[in-house]
Amino acid sequence: MSYLTLKSLHIFSLILLFGTGLGSAFYKYAADLSKDVQAIYITNKHVVLADWLFTTPTVLIQPLTGYLMLQQYQISWTTPWLLVSIILYLIAGGCWLPVVVLQIRMRELAKIASEHNTALPETYFHYAKIWFWLGVPAFIAMILIVLLMVLKPTLWG
Repeated sequence: MSYLTLKSLHIFSLILLFGTGLGSAFYKYAADLSKDVQAIYITNKHVVLADWLFTTPTVLIQPLTGYLMLQQYQISWTTPWLLVSIILYLIAGGCWLPVVVLQIRMRELAKIASEHNTALPETYFHYAKIWFWLGVPAFIAMILIVLLMVLKPTLWG
């Protein structure tokens, strides 16, 4: 596969990863603020689905295309911008994995409340806070990775 094809896949994958995460966070947060159990359930259901349809494939495509580009240009894993990017990617992934579990739990709690026409339990909002705060370092890590990818020549040559 050509370098430009790999780079295009890498960038499109990044856009999809970043956009899905930011969009999901916005809609989930807005639904939670509404306190409308039905809206919260539907939104959580779609957030979980979006993670499986968009986030999961991009999480796999990112390192694969990155690795293939590194092989073509024979860039060392110890290159500073790359090493920092990998560490940040692992931090983002370390935040994302528990977020996936929390999303599924929140979806199930919202489903039960919606089906029984009851309020959401406090556990839901506890999970939502953890979910939100895990998203903060993941989001910051992704922004820093983009900056490192774009600025690498001026930072480390």
